[in-house]
Amino acid sequence: MTTPFQITAGFLPLLDSALLVVARERGFAAGEGVELSLVRESSWANIRDRLAVGHFDVAHMLGPMPIACNLGLTPLAARTIVPMALGLGGNAVTVSTGLWQAMQEHGARGDLDPLLSGTALRAVVEERGRMGREALRFAVVHPHSGHNYELRYWLAACGMMPDRDIEIVILPPPLMADALGSGRIDGYCVGEPWNTAAVAKKAGRIATVKAAIWKSSPEKVLGVAAPWAEAHPEALAALQRALYRAAQWCGVASNHGELAELLSSKAYVDRPAEWMRPALDGLIRHDDGDTVAVADFFVPHAKAATFPWKSHALWYYTQMVRWGQVEASAANEAIARETYRSDLYRAALKPLGVALPGANAKVEGALKTATPVGSAGASLVLGPDGFFDGAIFDPDKVGEYIATQTERAN
Repeated sequence: MTTPFQITAGFLPLLDSALLVVARERGFAAGEGVELSLVRESSWANIRDRLAVGHFDVAHMLGPMPIACNLGLTPLAARTIVPMALGLGGNAVTVSTGLWQAMQEHGARGDLDPLLSGTALRAVVEERGRMGREALRFAVVHPHSGHNYELRYWLAACGMMPDRDIEIVILPPPLMADALGSGRIDGYCVGEPWNTAAVAKKAGRIATVKAAIWKSSPEKVLGVAAPWAEAHPEALAALQRALYRAAQWCGVASNHGELAELLSSKAYVDRPAEWMRPALDGLIRHDDGDTVAVADFFVPHAKAATFPWKSHALWYYTQMVRWGQVEASAANEAIARETYRSDLYRAALKPLGVALPGANAKVEGALKTATPVGSAGASLVLGPDGFFDGAIFDPDKVGEYIATQTERAN
């Protein structure tokens, strides 16, 4: 009898841990000969550090975190690779009920439009400044997170300067709704179900969503300890195939009820199943009475959602430079690019005959509508993608993009 691949994965209690949960609970991991152990953690820092010291082989990770590890930006710098993404989107920006009321007075509406909400928030910030009141405080989950960069991008594009006009602090996801309700923070950017949690507790309102700030945008990834990946290539490939099959299952609407129940269990997110359904069904509860349809709020499988695009890695790198976390250099750009391992994704999934993109990077913001693209294997449709302010990111022009971003930040 063949000995199964034994893999230990860390995760945080978030809806976008779904692929790992489903791979284990629905038997996709076992079907690939993987004995998958899942360990819930309380913070992204713990995930990062436990992967670095060998407690975990792989982990549910923030998209930028492996890049930060490889750039030496973390206390325990350890080589980490990304051979697979775990879906697109899944985040939102939630504000306190009091702040939302103030934003409404300046034109904010319940349609999750990022420009309207951002313009209204800027008006509130300016009004508070004239009155001599302290800056608003927003929370994100980690300095090296998509949440941090997308929040900052949104604020800056709407005319606010992060850290000057709005203070940004770090909180673990499960604490955010309670911090909002107690008045310790005025808003936050986090993954589900922790935006819906604030709505359910009547502590906040969802102002906008990641899928509107940057359509078809990256979020969590499979972070893998590079030495482990090099020593266990077959185990990693088997896990990738299991996660891909889990992504297919998660992408079927008729499975959402079962998925919500799986995630709600004490071993995983440990919150009511009804908190999971808005993101899964794309029916976002803006407040306790209103629902807004966002079809691509969380995409686990369609649009090459599990492909580790090098353009995603490079965009994260540009934001690290923009916000002063790392110096711009050819060497650092190369480190970011090579952290995302599309070659390992292709090698693992080619035997399944799945749709594989014809390139490893793409111009972000180039597709205004859903577009069939060249691929190996099955047909592939990408887009729409891009940023709400109409900006374009060309991964072949990183330096030019950084220069433009830096100008906008000053």
